[in-house]
Amino acid sequence: MSLTAAHTGAWTTLPFFRDDLPAIDAALDADPRPTLPDSGQVFAALELTQPEDVRVVILGQDPYPTPGHAHGLAFSAAPHVRPLPRSLANIYREMQDDLGAAPPNADLRFWARQGVLLLNSVLTVPAGTANGHKALGWQRLTAQVLARLADAPRAFLLWGRQAQEAARGIDGTRHLKIETPHPSPLSARRGFFGSRPFSRTNDWLRARGHAPINWTTPEAS
Repeated sequence: MSLTAAHTGAWTTLPFFRDDLPAIDAALDADPRPTLPDSGQVFAALELTQPEDVRVVILGQDPYPTPGHAHGLAFSAAPHVRPLPRSLANIYREMQDDLGAAPPNADLRFWARQGVLLLNSVLTVPAGTANGHKALGWQRLTAQVLARLADAPRAFLLWGRQAQEAARGIDGTRHLKIETPHPSPLSARRGFFGSRPFSRTNDWLRARGHAPINWTTPEAS
């Protein structure tokens, strides 16, 4: 697949790119199934949000397996995607209840440009096969990213057990940790709805003298 971290900036210093990426790249080359997202978008989350700019972390699982949807950021999808992926539709439903508005389409890159790291635990997926690359070793990158981000207080929105396990080492007394069920249709009603993660994150940022995240309006970010 010829993956390269050439545009990931300061993230390139993580040992993963030296120690693990070559083997993952080789495994993807040997897999006859189409891989999503496109190779140039696999590291989009890291390219758009550098370590020093990260204010909020949202951890996803793996990219959307439907061709044309995934573009390298957790929960985000290409702007033309209709209907919205079901988890994202539930995220927008909660945002509407929490903030009174939601973005006009599936593209969350404007969050990333404000310091919201939208990182999947697994960065690739075979087309049509959710979790099909979960055994390749991508999770080592997630662990190193989280360790890198423990150096200063940040907000962590941890939706679902997988995200919560990955961030177990994050100190909840120093950082904001909002832990809820995943926004998937299978679990959103068990505590994701009503959790108000967006206003709570902005309240926490304001209390520390930081600008809030504009969650709803791309043209205003």
